[in-house]
Amino acid sequence: MNRQTLALALAGSLATALSGIASASPLPPEKMVGMEKCYGISLKGQNDCAAGAGTTCAGTSTMDYQADAWKAVPAGTCTTMNVDGHMGMLEPSKG
Repeated sequence: MNRQTLALALAGSLATALSGIASASPLPPEKMVGMEKCYGISLKGQNDCAAGAGTTCAGTSTMDYQADAWKAVPAGTCTTMNVDGHMGMLEPSKG
């Protein structure tokens, strides 16, 4: 492998690693203004943060409507949300 190929491979690896870190970051506080955490309504891998044991953060929920993974929704709307028969919850649940 020549130097140019090696440099491109390393740059690609670094870019991939950094994009994974960015997508796993929780929502910054300024994005949560006027929002609330709504548990149990996100699809697999589409949570904003907090996805239970064995996961790190955003995009790490392991199943649809995981009760301990949340999405940010407009404040005051979570408990009225019904996503495919799954009601939003203001607190995480183990169920």
